[in-house]
Amino acid sequence: MLKGRSLIEPGDFSLEELELLFSLAEKIEDNQDYLRCSCAGKVLAALFFEPSTRTRLSFEAAMLRLGGSCLGFAEPGSSSAAKGERLADTIRTVSCYADVIVMRNPKEGSALLASRFSAAPVINAGDGGHHHPTQTLTDLLTLRRLRGGLGNCTIGFCGDLKFGRTVHSLAKALAGYPGVRMIFISPPELTVPEYITRGILEKKMVPHGEAERLEEVIGDLDVLYMTRVQRDRFFNEEDYIRLKDFYILTAEKMKAAKKDMLVLHPLPRVNEIAPEVDGDSRAVYFKQAKYGMYVRMALLASILGAV
Repeated sequence: MLKGRSLIEPGDFSLEELELLFSLAEKIEDNQDYLRCSCAGKVLAALFFEPSTRTRLSFEAAMLRLGGSCLGFAEPGSSSAAKGERLADTIRTVSCYADVIVMRNPKEGSALLASRFSAAPVINAGDGGHHHPTQTLTDLLTLRRLRGGLGNCTIGFCGDLKFGRTVHSLAKALAGYPGVRMIFISPPELTVPEYITRGILEKKMVPHGEAERLEEVIGDLDVLYMTRVQRDRFFNEEDYIRLKDFYILTAEKMKAAKKDMLVLHPLPRVNEIAPEVDGDSRAVYFKQAKYGMYVRMALLASILGAV
């Protein structure tokens, strides 16, 4: 069904296709040997023009567990981009060697551009402040597994909502499920873009609101999605320093939350979640990272035609 398809943004797959993908990921989680050698002989190219730990390693771990192999680079200085090579030429060349390309690039729209020049499917692992669809798959699978479903919840997005591509992707994806309400918690300088609120949520009549203080709304939330303030998205160092510790989730603040509220975070974490919160059963961000490997296994197996 997904064989040969690229994944550039969350809307590229229908809700029915997502459900099949999540069901496959759950089978893999429940049976670690399921599909273990299904991609033998296949090659994944990981092209990371920006730093990454979880996304890059989870893709590589996923491919290795499926029996395939990996090649690529973890920073642009070790590629011909450092010599001035155009992205289109890099993609044309790499798609001669690989069966699927996973790419992270700081420029918005780079993944879509890559897909137009590639002979192999392209998976967007983050393009600037635009989209991060496989993190969205990770988030959705986490909610499905730990909440039993993806609808009928109030989710609060907290932190850098202006530049946070994980927030943009997840909000866009959750807008397709019934009974979802969203609260965007940020300082005025980092509010969610209008293309999300007006362009998507209002058109789909998804209830949403904004708040500046986490303490005012945490008791209403079923899910809290924390994000860090990202230094590399700021043009002004002073603005970053002023805003980087605007929100810090502590054990004291968690006392006001529902007993079954889930705390998610795409990671890496800096200061926005105090380490003391890690021991709270509602803090599921490290489980979330593991779900990321399972859903990427399901994605790769599907795109490569192994299922």
